[in-house]
Amino acid sequence: MKTKITILFLLGYLIISSMNLKAQQRASWMKGKWGVMIHYQAGWLAQENKLDSITLDKWNDLVDNFDCEGLAQQLSDAGAKYLIITITHAAPYFCAPNLMYDHYTGLIPSRCSKRDLVADLSVALSKHGIKTIAYIGGPPPHRNQSEIKGFALDRNDNRQSEGLLRWQEVIREYSIRWGEKVSGWWMDGCYSANIMYRQPDAPNFATMAAAARAGNPMSIVAFNTGVYPRIHSVTPYEDYTAGEINAPDSVVIKYNNNGIMDGSQLQILTFLGKFWGQGNPRFTDDQVIKCSQNIIKSSGAITWDCPVLPSGLISEPFLKQLKSLGKALDVK
Repeated sequence: MKTKITILFLLGYLIISSMNLKAQQRASWMKGKWGVMIHYQAGWLAQENKLDSITLDKWNDLVDNFDCEGLAQQLSDAGAKYLIITITHAAPYFCAPNLMYDHYTGLIPSRCSKRDLVADLSVALSKHGIKTIAYIGGPPPHRNQSEIKGFALDRNDNRQSEGLLRWQEVIREYSIRWGEKVSGWWMDGCYSANIMYRQPDAPNFATMAAAARAGNPMSIVAFNTGVYPRIHSVTPYEDYTAGEINAPDSVVIKYNNNGIMDGSQLQILTFLGKFWGQGNPRFTDDQVIKCSQNIIKSSGAITWDCPVLPSGLISEPFLKQLKSLGKALDVK
């Protein structure tokens, strides 16, 4: 009996070790780099730019006129190595088509944009050697009755297994659509991790990661379970730490092995404005540089969120700060 238990333990150890090695190989490009995140979503765009309430037609107009080449040039001039862009966030619109979302919600016209902004943006970014990471929620959206019904969501069911299975199909379709154009995924809102994702049967962290890698097996994946000053990995099925932090000077890094935290690449994500996608710069250039240098010296990666204009371009105060950061770091 003891021998059997020992063999099972060793097999489990070897499987986890193999998974960690693969994760480190996938995320090796991120080590010591810095990038930018943008929340391209209707609510904050309207609020920050004093626009009228954004309708579906207006949303499609905004997405159609997003300046991919201009943003890519800005990021290249600043020295950023990757961009995280929201597929959908808060407001009930998506910036790329998805037949599975349309199928399950039955919404006509679709809340997904006609233009595939993620695909077009990734092409523009790739010309400058900048990688694209897609942001999407881990749990199914529940912003209207069509989503609640379509994803079979039940307020009395904490597991939401059927909803997650259907949502995985949405993620899988995006991944297959984009293939190698997308180099990674940042999955938000995985707060009830033990109930929804740390399960032996599907859906779980493993199947969510598999859906995200359906079109590109080398895509890196992170699951965000909330804001924690001490950066940590939440599952062997992720490749880098989600690292959401509100106060970057309060970051705690422990058990760091050349940028690897419990098998995952160290990465932190925070914001330059007063909040995510909003406001004016809250730090001096020197503060941003010092914070970034501390993470880079730990062989980690740091991502700075900043607001964008309706055109998708970064406003001058934030662009100036990013250029100062890039000049100080001079990351090759």
